[in-house]
Amino acid sequence: MSEIKCVGIITSGNDAPGMNSAIRAVTRSAIYNGLRVKAVYRGYKGLIDGDIVEFKTQNVSNIIQQGGTILKSSPSQDFFSPEGRKKAFENIQREEIDALIVIGGDGTIHGARIFAQEYDIPSIAIPATIDNNLNGTDTTIGYDTALNTIMQCVDKIRDTATSHERLFFVEVLGDDAGFLALNGAIASGCEEAIIPSAQIETDQLTNFIENGFRKTKSSSIVLVAANENSGGAMYYADLVKQHHPELDVRVSILGHLQRGGQPTAHDRITASRMGSASIEAVMKGLPNVMIGIDNDEIVHVPFSRAVREPRKIDPAMLEILHNVSI
Repeated sequence: MSEIKCVGIITSGNDAPGMNSAIRAVTRSAIYNGLRVKAVYRGYKGLIDGDIVEFKTQNVSNIIQQGGTILKSSPSQDFFSPEGRKKAFENIQREEIDALIVIGGDGTIHGARIFAQEYDIPSIAIPATIDNNLNGTDTTIGYDTALNTIMQCVDKIRDTATSHERLFFVEVLGDDAGFLALNGAIASGCEEAIIPSAQIETDQLTNFIENGFRKTKSSSIVLVAANENSGGAMYYADLVKQHHPELDVRVSILGHLQRGGQPTAHDRITASRMGSASIEAVMKGLPNVMIGIDNDEIVHVPFSRAVREPRKIDPAMLEILHNVSI
């Protein structure tokens, strides 16, 4: 491997609170280690378009507390074509970038994996997604902030649910993983969580209504993980109304507010650790790995493992939810 003198930073895919904290850590750790830093605006699209500027330490001043990403993010189907990646590589050569630090979720890492294989560009990924669905790491940047946002919203919904003795279905993000729905339900005292890996069928849902809401509860809240195949909160609300027209059923879809807001201390610290570790990995010549945290230790996860399949829910956590929601 040739000597690394300049690293490029990209944020791609959906934004997540803490991305700016990671950008800051990567930039300043690189400069501390004598490397130049080139920031790529608007994700892989910016890499193709040549939307690249050099960053100094002052470029990342006062951003650790900001949500979103100062580098912006934009989808690019062109990057998943050979012609698009060829343009991106030409821009990398022109800018004299020797290694890439990519910050994002599974789609971002998948793109980096293909690019690294084709053009032998050392690439280090920092997992930043509120879904927390990547293998090889206990947590991803943005997950803790989104979880806290859900908890705060559900706490407020609980007030009106209790006042009017209502059953609320609250739809949250989380893709196929369901971590936000499950842990959000535990954190906010919900009665049930409907997640892709543990779908609730009609009879199970009816049993929950009869044994939970009707007999012991003055209100109930069910978190539903938004998923293309599940139908979402509206589907389950309509299902309950059909079987129990006597119940006052309402729906709240939290949507994109879960992606915004100032990152929590946990996400800022995680982003700072991972950002610094990404530069250490570059300096050690460890290409094409994702930075992860396993049992509070930094680990290096091969791209193939990180995106092989979505991270699985621990069934014990579902059991905990059911035990404490009676």
